[in-house]
Amino acid sequence: MTTLLSVPNFSEGRDRQRIDAITRAFDALLLDVHSDPDHHRAVVTLAGAPGELAAAVLTGAREIVGSIELDRHQGAHPRIGVLDVAPVVYLDDADRGAACAEALVLGDLLGTELELPVFLYGELAGGRTRAELRRGGPAALEQRLHAGELRPDFGPPRLHPTAGAVLVAARPPLLAFNVELAPPATLADARDIAAAIREHAGGGLPSVRAIGIWLHSRGVAQVSMNIEDHRRTRLADVVAAIAARAPIAEAELVGLAPRAAFEGFPDDLHVRGRATIEDALTDSD
Repeated sequence: MTTLLSVPNFSEGRDRQRIDAITRAFDALLLDVHSDPDHHRAVVTLAGAPGELAAAVLTGAREIVGSIELDRHQGAHPRIGVLDVAPVVYLDDADRGAACAEALVLGDLLGTELELPVFLYGELAGGRTRAELRRGGPAALEQRLHAGELRPDFGPPRLHPTAGAVLVAARPPLLAFNVELAPPATLADARDIAAAIREHAGGGLPSVRAIGIWLHSRGVAQVSMNIEDHRRTRLADVVAAIAARAPIAEAELVGLAPRAAFEGFPDDLHVRGRATIEDALTDSD
């Protein structure tokens, strides 16, 4: 049986009761939940067969839209909506078509049922990136819509008054991976390292997106990353590139990763939240 994942990210990482209420809406297909107060964001991983995931994400999205207001949100993570992204993930290249179909159904449901403007990204949108759509935040996106420079792929041609917009894609597994620098590293140090390792025209690590932030709750600087293709850049390579520039205190995995992503990973580096997709799927059987 084909298994797909969906990884909705929503803009709440501090109110445990609210996070629990939202995740209960996903409960039947829920594999994992991760939340963070500094990023002020929660990441949910769901698993299901084609035809199941879109409806499950819609159910959770109703709870999110009804309980979170974007204009009251203050967090380190870039976002344009209370349900900021809702990708459908295929674990095998043979299931790419099923994931694309599920993502398009999800986009249509979010647009018609919840009146959210939905923007496709990645392979469903000719390679358009999340960063392109988030650049400048909700205000900049609203200006682009008003000027006619951009139109949603689904839903109304304006931001939802309290929920903003949502980004939808079909993609292979993405690794959300954070590295905390050992004191006395500063926010400037984290930003410099992020700029050096992220993929860009002049170099960096392939498939790596990175920003530097300060974690007030932990009192440390963090390099926060997405590794979009772990087959091109392993987590071990990311750690080595950062360690060459500053001492590392600890690392963190947000959500689940394929087991292969940890090949060659240093045994002496602790990773909070380390968990694999394969183990989570086995435990859910």
